[in-house]
Amino acid sequence: MTPPIVVTLHLDQRKLPAEVFQRLAARSGVFRDHKQREQDAWESFGKPGRDPDHLGSVLAAMALTGNWAPNLELAKLRNHWDQVVGGAIAMHSTVVGCDEGVLTIRAESTVWATQLTYLIPQLTHTIRERLSSLDIREIRVAGPGSQRFSGGRKPRNTNDSRYPGSQR
Repeated sequence: MTPPIVVTLHLDQRKLPAEVFQRLAARSGVFRDHKQREQDAWESFGKPGRDPDHLGSVLAAMALTGNWAPNLELAKLRNHWDQVVGGAIAMHSTVVGCDEGVLTIRAESTVWATQLTYLIPQLTHTIRERLSSLDIREIRVAGPGSQRFSGGRKPRNTNDSRYPGSQR
């Protein structure tokens, strides 16, 4: 025959009812507090201070706590690139990304890349002034020829007579 659980767990039988009663009393207090909060909520429904937060403020709080700020600042820079460099240059260049403090800008030609290279000090100052939470230590300008191909064939010139079936 197995011994009673009180003996197995080395419990004092005289204190056992008091321990059980204390746990139940604590739980009833939680239940009572929950009922009171629920009643208060119904009574204050629709009154000032009870409205939920706006979606924008909820998302802003999530962005701050979720460390999304650098990505949001980079998105702002991409969206307002014309305000930073001007309309003419913005039509011929784009912000590629920002990795470990290095902002990369791609220009559509070497002429525009050269123009942007001359503007790097002004760009650095403007970006740091307007987007202070975006940590930029260096700006690199890439021209059109600096794209990396992952492999495969280069497109051939179909006007070249060396290829059969080419157009002349």
